[in-house]
Amino acid sequence: MPNPYFKFKQFTVCHDRCAMKVGTDGVLVGAWAELPEEGRVLDLGTGTGLIALMAAQRCQAPVCGIDVDEAAVEQALENVAASPWADRIRIWKQDVREMRAETDGVFDAIVSNPPYFTEKVLCPDRQRNAARHTDGLDFDELLEAVCRLLTERGVFSVVLPSDAGRDFIGLALRHRLYLKRQTWVHTKPGIAPKRVLMAFTKELVSSSETDHLTIETEPRMHSPEYLALVKDFYLYL
Repeated sequence: MPNPYFKFKQFTVCHDRCAMKVGTDGVLVGAWAELPEEGRVLDLGTGTGLIALMAAQRCQAPVCGIDVDEAAVEQALENVAASPWADRIRIWKQDVREMRAETDGVFDAIVSNPPYFTEKVLCPDRQRNAARHTDGLDFDELLEAVCRLLTERGVFSVVLPSDAGRDFIGLALRHRLYLKRQTWVHTKPGIAPKRVLMAFTKELVSSSETDHLTIETEPRMHSPEYLALVKDFYLYL
């Protein structure tokens, strides 16, 4: 049986009751996302609470995590309660489509490893890929919510499959969210990227930064860049 928990250097994440287990995608975006020293952070689709916990470790800002899955919210609450930052992280059950800036406030950073995206349901049409998900929340609705809840100088960070990422940029432009930087993630040298990390802002960007991250230089040998990104979290790095 898979391990019911994942132990990091400063916290432990139990994930036996969550559909979204601890994985590389969540760790990558949690370590890569641009976070404020002041203001508020939103982990959209928090699942186990992993990204919320990583954000609390990385900055001093208050962190909020929301999810529509009741079991995930309950487990995230337990994970947060057992962490060093229980007084700074709030977790609650909430559909982001129902959140309003007037009642729920705005956020200086929004981070998401979209749990509603499943590569297996992708259809051949790339445009449709960008708006097709397993629970009905499409990219347009996600971006509309981000635009509504992000401060004028805030940053929205997300991790997506590389094919979907290319379409996501175009959809974001329709909501006046501009690509600030992106990192293409390769599992090994010479392999096409499987994931892309992207950061968007409401501020007009003349040109975005683009770089590449390779996880392994050879089997079981992590690259220096990957180690530098995640060394504060993984227990044995």
